[in-house]
Amino acid sequence: MKGAIAQKIGMSQHISPETGKVSPVTLLQVLPADVLQVKTQNKDGYSAVVLGAAKRNKEWKSIGKQYKCIREFPLPDGSSVKKGDLIDASAFEGVDAVKLSSTSKGRGFAGVIKRHNFSRGPETHGSHHHREPGSIGMCAKPGRVLKGTRLPGHYGTDRVTLRSVRVVEIDKAQNLVVVEGPVPGSKGTFVSLIGCAA
Repeated sequence: MKGAIAQKIGMSQHISPETGKVSPVTLLQVLPADVLQVKTQNKDGYSAVVLGAAKRNKEWKSIGKQYKCIREFPLPDGSSVKKGDLIDASAFEGVDAVKLSSTSKGRGFAGVIKRHNFSRGPETHGSHHHREPGSIGMCAKPGRVLKGTRLPGHYGTDRVTLRSVRVVEIDKAQNLVVVEGPVPGSKGTFVSLIGCAA
């Protein structure tokens, strides 16, 4: 089982002992997660495991409300994981890279330059086109704005997945996984980690 739920702590720097190169890293705190359900090929049509982390202090009748974060991970063949087991950072022992998913920061309402990387218009006198999106449709036919047109709107809070992120260090004593580069989301964001090939 090479999957776990982590929480973003923040960013730091890592100095390679071999080359002395300084690289940015993100610290992820792997939360002890309970195995809530094991899905099998015979019963559910696919193999997966459902983990629940960050248990609430208040007792709820529904299992779904007892945990702040519940995620499903694919289960490899021959895995001995069963309901009631506890998953921690030791699951990533020997893993060189991970696939991680988290929710990006919310940036509120944004224009097309910030949201879609549009270019600015002329900045000279007399120009009335500085940060506008420009033409968004045709005049007569079809006479409406087509679906999918890139316009201003809400920016952020998207589900972002990064693949083959290199694992720099694993601290099993403190349940820490240190990965190279930035991770989407603010401090405290829940991150799903799955071990993969580098």
